[in-house]
Amino acid sequence: MKLVDSFGRRINYLRLSVTDRCNLRCRYCMPAGGVEKLGHGDILSYEELFRIARAAVTIGVEKIRITGGEPLVRKGIVAFLERVAAIPGLRQLVLTTNGLLLPEMAADLRAAGVQRLNISLDSLKAETFRAITRTGDVQRVLAGIDAARAAGFPPPKINMVVMRGVNDDEVVEFARLTIDRPYTVRYIEYMPATREENWQQLCIPAHEILGRITAVYELEPVEKGAMAGPSRDFRIRGAAGTIGVISAVSGHFCNECNRIRVTSTGTAKSCLFSDEGLDLKPFLGGDDPAPLEDALRRLVECKPARHGMDAEKAEHTAFSMAKIGG
Repeated sequence: MKLVDSFGRRINYLRLSVTDRCNLRCRYCMPAGGVEKLGHGDILSYEELFRIARAAVTIGVEKIRITGGEPLVRKGIVAFLERVAAIPGLRQLVLTTNGLLLPEMAADLRAAGVQRLNISLDSLKAETFRAITRTGDVQRVLAGIDAARAAGFPPPKINMVVMRGVNDDEVVEFARLTIDRPYTVRYIEYMPATREENWQQLCIPAHEILGRITAVYELEPVEKGAMAGPSRDFRIRGAAGTIGVISAVSGHFCNECNRIRVTSTGTAKSCLFSDEGLDLKPFLGGDDPAPLEDALRRLVECKPARHGMDAEKAEHTAFSMAKIGG
């Protein structure tokens, strides 16, 4: 079964947030004091999250990414992942993490059926990493990458949010990681989720990021798979790994968007930067999955053509990325 929106885009990808809590306070994701703590009853139970995942696969979703906040801080996450991995028809179960808890959890995640990890890593320098995350230890993340490799995971995708004057001096250094290691390094344009003052000054467009790399290395384009995300992918000639750029601000890829997302509180969104959302809680009671499946179909039918953001303006209401499950 194929799930297609009103603009002819095939929707086969669900980003499912299991918590808004996080053990970091990244400056582009949430305020320094963190997000307002929600009550236990405000967060969907694992059973409710599982129903959403199963309904999404039933109507045509083939790939589920588990997100947060930081998903590994929620107790019972491994058992939940094992259930989701066993949903008939699901082709890919992947997880995005900041990597801090991977040294202890990587082996269990692999055994549960998680197929691939995306690891957020915005700097290789201890001081810069701490400034961006407000609390993090980059060595823990690097140890988590090593633990994932030891557990048998494929080489990770390493996500770097590039910010002018903050960590942009490391763009080439991150690309260099892929020469001898089969990593995928993805450069993500800074997105003004929180709409902090003068956010435009932080944005470095994808073409400038690529220009800095091509000034040092020769790049060749790389074909991506059918369920791949919105990055444009390249390889340093002869390198073991690849790089990619995600140009959400400077170059819209909305015409290729294949995803919907559900927050940990049960709000379904067809676009990260849309102020619209559909509350799924009324459809989670009872034994009949049809109302939930129909609600998800309606969400897809109402998916907008594009978001209202570019390098100069952002029309959305400010939000914490951790609450949405970016």
